[in-house]
Amino acid sequence: MSSGNSEARFTINVKEGIVELEGKESFVDKHLEKFEEIFKMAVKEAITSKMGTVALQAQPAQAALPQQVEDVAMEQPAQKQAAKQAPRPSPTLPPIPVDLKAGEGKPGLREFYAEKKPANHYEKAAVFAYYLVKFNKQGEVKYGEVLSCYEEVDEKKPSVTDIVKNSIRYKGWLEQGSDKFACKLTISGENFVKYDLPRKAESA
Repeated sequence: MSSGNSEARFTINVKEGIVELEGKESFVDKHLEKFEEIFKMAVKEAITSKMGTVALQAQPAQAALPQQVEDVAMEQPAQKQAAKQAPRPSPTLPPIPVDLKAGEGKPGLREFYAEKKPANHYEKAAVFAYYLVKFNKQGEVKYGEVLSCYEEVDEKKPSVTDIVKNSIRYKGWLEQGSDKFACKLTISGENFVKYDLPRKAESA
């Protein structure tokens, strides 16, 4: 007799991924579809709210749909402003006009560049700095002037800021100038451009 009145208990443990069902077979069959919907909603809510366990309790078989869903008090995590930190863009530097044409006692940059044949951006930056220091008699070189050099030799412009910073750090051909966006040619850079470029072709 007591078994006819047995209480059906449904437990969903979201953490463990366990669903438990207790009750008479006839009751389970009769209400399975309805409970399925409730389970789905409860699981969805539990996952969204990061809830641990949701317990659903049904009344005996005579009762219609179980209305009571145990509310678990939970702290709604404050919505994180997950605004993705956009990588800080390098400041856009405009080219600075500079005299790169051939003149008295100085070659044009194009001619000098073709003679030195720099193979990468670090070598190119060193060649441009050498040209501006040696032929234009500049004490230091502004990043915008390096951009003008790229335009003059019709080469694709890189992020000059990154190239110069890395050249200072890893190559030692340039050093920081008096301004944030200025650099100087080092002795090492001067020797590299003067004596090591163009690189001698290695026999394969």
